[in-house]
Amino acid sequence: MDGKHMQIGEVAARTELSLRTIRHYEETGLVIPSARSQGGFRLYTETDVARLMVIRRMKPLGFTLDQMRDLLDATDRLDADAAEDADDATDRLDADEREALLERVRTYRQAAAEQVEKLRVQLSRAEDFADTLSARLDRNAPATRV
Repeated sequence: MDGKHMQIGEVAARTELSLRTIRHYEETGLVIPSARSQGGFRLYTETDVARLMVIRRMKPLGFTLDQMRDLLDATDRLDADAAEDADDATDRLDADEREALLERVRTYRQAAAEQVEKLRVQLSRAEDFADTLSARLDRNAPATRV
């Protein structure tokens, strides 16, 4: 973990999430501040900001809080295992656990790709609609006198 801590206002500005949303994610256990100041203020690290960014990116794709929690759990465990691997620790995931976690992440990647494609179709239709309205306005606008 890096040594720099940020208060919730800075985190909100960086993530473009409201203070209320960040507090809600804390209440639901998705993101826990890394520390508290002597005055009791929430303090966050770059790792916490990265976690909030994952949540922020999942939200518009329709993932539920439980799904977010599940994905974050899987990635946390994989990341911890990779860090332990680097430290040559003995408390590592076995091959079956690791593959199960990777499969969970793959499932979320597939679901995200499907949602992105649906959003692309919706965006294309919205752009076509806006173009249709513009064309109609252009056809029906009063002629300008010179």
